[in-house]
Amino acid sequence: MAKNLVIVESPAKMKTIKKFLGSSYTVSASMGHVRDLPKSSMGIDIEHGFEPKYITIRGKGDLIAELKKEAAKADRVYLATDPDREGEAISWHLKTALGLEGSRKAYRITFNEITKDAVTKALKNPRDIDMNLVDAQQGRRVMDRIVGYSISPILWEKIKRGLSAGRVQSVALRMVCDREAEINAFIPKEYHTVEADIKNGQKSVRALYYGENGKKNSLEDEASAAAIVEDVRGKDVLVAEVTDSERVKNAPWPFTTSTMQQDASRLLNLSTQQTMRIAQKLYEDGYITYLRTDSIRISDEAVASAKQYIEANYGTAYVSARPAHGKAGGNIQDAHEAIRPTHIENTPAMLKDKLSRDEFRLYQLIWKRFTASRMSPAVYAQTRVRLECDGHTFTASGSKRIFDGFLSVYKNETEEDENKQDLSFLKQGNTVRFNKVEDIKHFTEPPAHYTEATLVRALEEDGIGRPSTYAPTITTLLARNYITKEKKNLYVTELGTAVNELMVTAFPEIVDTGFTAAMEEELDKVAEGQLNWKTVIGDFYPKLENSIESARTNLGRIKVADQVTDVICDKCGRNMVIKYGPHGKFLACPGFPECRNTKPLLEKIGVKCPKCGSDIVKRRTKKGRLFYSCERYPDCDYVNWRKPTVKSAAKEAEAFGGEAGKVKT
Repeated sequence: MAKNLVIVESPAKMKTIKKFLGSSYTVSASMGHVRDLPKSSMGIDIEHGFEPKYITIRGKGDLIAELKKEAAKADRVYLATDPDREGEAISWHLKTALGLEGSRKAYRITFNEITKDAVTKALKNPRDIDMNLVDAQQGRRVMDRIVGYSISPILWEKIKRGLSAGRVQSVALRMVCDREAEINAFIPKEYHTVEADIKNGQKSVRALYYGENGKKNSLEDEASAAAIVEDVRGKDVLVAEVTDSERVKNAPWPFTTSTMQQDASRLLNLSTQQTMRIAQKLYEDGYITYLRTDSIRISDEAVASAKQYIEANYGTAYVSARPAHGKAGGNIQDAHEAIRPTHIENTPAMLKDKLSRDEFRLYQLIWKRFTASRMSPAVYAQTRVRLECDGHTFTASGSKRIFDGFLSVYKNETEEDENKQDLSFLKQGNTVRFNKVEDIKHFTEPPAHYTEATLVRALEEDGIGRPSTYAPTITTLLARNYITKEKKNLYVTELGTAVNELMVTAFPEIVDTGFTAAMEEELDKVAEGQLNWKTVIGDFYPKLENSIESARTNLGRIKVADQVTDVICDKCGRNMVIKYGPHGKFLACPGFPECRNTKPLLEKIGVKCPKCGSDIVKRRTKKGRLFYSCERYPDCDYVNWRKPTVKSAAKEAEAFGGEAGKVKT
């Protein structure tokens, strides 16, 4: 009979760990949290020190009863939830729910990767639950609950029901709104460049105007640029200086949660939510280390393994000499390693048949990033030439990579920055002629709209939220229709603008980046045992209470117009409007309640149905799960849980036959 019980969160993690342990161990899953604050009320006793009122999560009663039986039979109970604050809190809740408080047979274990060595080592080094980490999680949870449950009713009263506010969510919305306002207020400014070509046989080198007599100068009007063009056209140009140098390009550090989300968005076109879901699966299956981290540190064992692998496959010259740690920025917790493969020997090619398409793509990105991080810099030979003509200074530059270093692994994922102009024919003291000189007009451009990747980077740089919060924050903003995503860009909706204006007016501290970042730092101090979480909330709550009372009294109602479509209501003839429900957008008649007509809003995805050639559209099941079908469904019965592409639809069309010609690749 098993003498030891190991409790993890998920069945996938349970399945992986079972492979490493013998018959004396039973491994069970809690299926995430077992206790939480109630949904029907705030669940915080504000009058008595902000004490949270935890309840058993609905549907978890039978599971807790079963875990209690298993715990009663075991000599030792190991709480092996994730190695972060959330995981620490889940273990604490489990210990309470299973009646193990005060018991000497309950132990906490953590591991940064789900491998046999890591799990075995953890079992040999059990510890007590770290209440500082639990309190940091409680403080954040209680703070978020108070903010959300206090402010959301104001939004319902002043704008519309069903809206929500959040400590991190509202700051992120303000950042997107501020960027939108900056773009709208932007006035383009004209500027000019003068560019010249120097002919060398069949090839030419491009030189750029730099300034006057070696001093940098910018050209803001056409007349100034045209005068320079006339001054240098047809005249001798002196090669005044030729400078050769070497430049090194260092390998990137391995992924943190933020940088993984950014690159997965930029390179793989994955949303932050998709990235975290896939990474969670890779972690639970034992392929990568823990996915929620802001550290770029890696273990000595991983360094040694990487060195051995790189030496064997690329050569000693490719092994990095830099230390296995570095500073990624402020507010770094460093509780975990960076994200890396658990075994560098598990190359993407070896795992391709074991992983789904997106799992493979993300694993490959993580593997390449980590491997590259332990490799030598790339080295470039650079040449810079200074040219003088009638008091005007031009420059030309070129570079050539002479050692690829880490780019031998990470080349496709790294922006190439070679300027391959061959300047070897330009000798100092010689004179040349410009073959062509032209004035080029430019206009300054507004800041770019945020994408999920750039918003994550901005949140991290400003100290807003933590690795675990980026994906749910953006997902909530999209789900609430405060922002919308077109291609990769994030845009503020009219509803989002209204919510943000209310928040900025009534709750300026909540949406202030500096205040929110300072709050994060205080919660970090709770995790370090330097501050009591109830003190943090006690200092904050009176200001919030005053703001809520003022908003309720002084703010007027804000009207947000529905987006009108060209779809005509077939019952009353009005133009239908877009509404938002629990399962996404739908069309509704604006004549409600006299006319209650609704229709699904079908979003086309630019792919033709493999069966009949009509458009493929997005749909949702009654439970909200997304699927893709023919717009003629159910007359045409084509459906797919995975998003079809033009290429995949063409292959399916070949298999179906008949209508294949309607699908264009």
